[in-house]
Amino acid sequence: MTAFLVRRAVGAVWVVVGVAVTVFLILHLTGDPAAVMMPPDATTEQVAAFRHNQGFDRPLWVQFGSFAWSALRGDFGDSLRHGEPALGLALERAPASLELAFSALALAIVVAIPIGVLAALRRNSLLDFVARVFALIGQSAPVYWMGIMLILVFGVQLGWFPVSGIGGLSHLVLPTITLGLFTMAQLMRLTRSSMLDVLKSDFLRTARAKGVRPLALLWHHALRNAWLPIVTVIGTELVALFSQAIITETIFSWPGVARLAVQAIVDRDYPIVEVVVILAALAFVGVNMLIDIFYSLLDPRIRYS
Repeated sequence: MTAFLVRRAVGAVWVVVGVAVTVFLILHLTGDPAAVMMPPDATTEQVAAFRHNQGFDRPLWVQFGSFAWSALRGDFGDSLRHGEPALGLALERAPASLELAFSALALAIVVAIPIGVLAALRRNSLLDFVARVFALIGQSAPVYWMGIMLILVFGVQLGWFPVSGIGGLSHLVLPTITLGLFTMAQLMRLTRSSMLDVLKSDFLRTARAKGVRPLALLWHHALRNAWLPIVTVIGTELVALFSQAIITETIFSWPGVARLAVQAIVDRDYPIVEVVVILAALAFVGVNMLIDIFYSLLDPRIRYS
C-alpha cells in the first residue's frame, strides 16, 4: 500500500504541474489584461507602464518561470483587480464553497441511496417508476433553469427562503437543492443498478437459502458489495460540485470560490484564475487517492502491490 501511495503521489504531482502549465498558457492566449483592467481613456504610456509593472512585457517563458518559482513558495501573486494576494482571496472564499458543496453532496447521499436501494428491492413497482422518472428529470433539467424555478416558487411566490446571499440555514436550502439535484439523480440511478446486479448474484441466493435475516442480507451482503461504484461517484462528484457550483453561486449571489473565478475570467485576472484551477486540481487528485484507500477498506479482496 505504501509503495502504491508513493507512486500515486508522484503521479499527482505531475498532474498538478500539467494543469498549471496548461492554465498558464491558455490564460496568456486569451488576450492582454491591460485591455480590461485599464480605463478606456488610459494613454499608451499608462497601458505600457501597467504591463511593465505586472511583467506582461517579458517573454512568455520568463513569465512562466517566475510564476512557477513563486507558486512553489505558495505565492501566486496579487489579484489585478483587488490588489490582494490571490491565494488569500481564494482561501477566504473557500469555506462558503465547501459549505455549499458538502451540503449538496450530503443531501444527495441521504436521499438518493435509500431510494435507490428501495427501488431495486421493489423493481417495477410504483416506487421504482417514480424514482426513475425523478432521476431522469434530475439529470435532464439544466441547473440554471432549476435554480430560477426554485427562486420564483419558493423565494418570490411563497417567500419561504431567501434567494441570495449567505447567512443561516434558510439561505442554504435553495442553493443546496439546485446544486445537489443532478448528483442526487445520478447516485439514485447508480445505486439502483448496482443493487440489481448484486441481488441477482449466486452468493446472495445462497445466503438467503441459509436463512440470513433480510436486514443483515441487505446491509452485510447486498449493499456492501454494491458500494464500490457508489463510493467512486461520491468522490468524483464532490470535486465536480465545485465546477458545477459556478452557475449556482452566480444565480444565488453566493460568495464562493466559483463566483470569484468567474469574475476573474471576465476581468482576465490571471493570478485568481491560476490559483483556483490549481487548488481544484489538488482537490481532485487528493480525493482520488482517498477513493483508492477506501476501496481496500470496503473490499478486502483489493490489494495494491
